[in-house]
Amino acid sequence: EIKKKNPWKTAREYSKDLSGLTINLLVEDIKLSIHFYQKIIKAKIVYQDPDFAAIEGFGSRWYLHSYHTYDSYPYMNVIKKFNPKGLGIELRVIGCDPNRAEEKARKENYIILSNSMNKVHGMRECYILDNNGFCWVPSIIV
Repeated sequence: EIKKKNPWKTAREYSKDLSGLTINLLVEDIKLSIHFYQKIIKAKIVYQDPDFAAIEGFGSRWYLHSYHTYDSYPYMNVIKKFNPKGLGIELRVIGCDPNRAEEKARKENYIILSNSMNKVHGMRECYILDNNGFCWVPSIIV
């Protein structure tokens, strides 16, 4: 179990490091989510506790918040009504080997929506649903 600890940075300090488009994924279980990012996507977990995780990989940074941290936000009412999460969004991870990600995802019983294949737009990619219902697309340029 992940224990709550003093963060490596305050929220204000971390926010100052962010720029451009950032992705904040709201998840039910941080620990379960982290497993997917470490083992399947091979991203670096910069920090994690039961409420928050900061993640880096493939030239990007993203973060997770557990549902309860958003209890006071009006958006939480919408989130609780819909499943799977993130419909219409593909989280593409350019530089993540789709063959390897697909193989690992299969071994751990994640849902594979599309096997690894070369596409006409010049990429090899596969589609994997994580435990939160987010669609990840590991991709390499071919």
